[in-house]
Amino acid sequence: MAQQSRITGEEAFVLHTYPYRETSLIVELFTRQFGRVSAVAKGAKRSSSNMKTSLQAFRPLHVSWGGRSELKTLFDAEWRAGTLPPTGNALMSAFYMNELLLKLLIREDPHENLFSVYEGAIKALGANDPSIEKILRRFERQLLTELGYGMTLTQDVRNNESVVPNALYTYVIGRGAVRINQGDDVEFKITGKALVDIENDALDDPRTLAQYKALMRLVISHHLGRKTLHTRRLFTDLQDEQFTHDKT
Repeated sequence: MAQQSRITGEEAFVLHTYPYRETSLIVELFTRQFGRVSAVAKGAKRSSSNMKTSLQAFRPLHVSWGGRSELKTLFDAEWRAGTLPPTGNALMSAFYMNELLLKLLIREDPHENLFSVYEGAIKALGANDPSIEKILRRFERQLLTELGYGMTLTQDVRNNESVVPNALYTYVIGRGAVRINQGDDVEFKITGKALVDIENDALDDPRTLAQYKALMRLVISHHLGRKTLHTRRLFTDLQDEQFTHDKT
């Protein structure tokens, strides 16, 4: 979309920062009205800079920038009140969400609904909401929907019949659910009950939640292609390390 030369007071979150020259940063922002925006924050590493402390991930901001090229110039970033940053396991989950946005969103493509879902997820994670898995699954599905990868879950795409809760299915990316037999040699299997639960956002059954996670991993990995999620690998390494520690 065409950009104005100057934007002021836009709601945003920092997704990532990179060092730029001696005193500056390149900042990847997720904004409400303009989607993902890249900007250079000149002098942001100087102790005298007002942006030195504000350009932190998971803190809601009001930002101002200018420029018509893909790399904008960031003029100001001020915290908005009301959200605490995540900690512990929730912090790793928040970094995972940021990495998904960085690797799947194209620049300057607005996703206001997704921004609201992201902001709500960060707020819940910062408040130590115990339902981290539910928060992540809902965010992942909204992200896929926003990207045009909406999922058909409660209709067998092979015969257009409704999914049967006590039957078994696979999921064909780009098409939807297809009923299978227990002994069929397929990469992914999911119960009809889980598909119905996911569609109805009924996620209290741990078995449904586990299958939901496997489904999202399958679909997201497909759309990432050769891109690697470093947060997923790090989380797996930490789990393996904890398992080894518990065994000793």
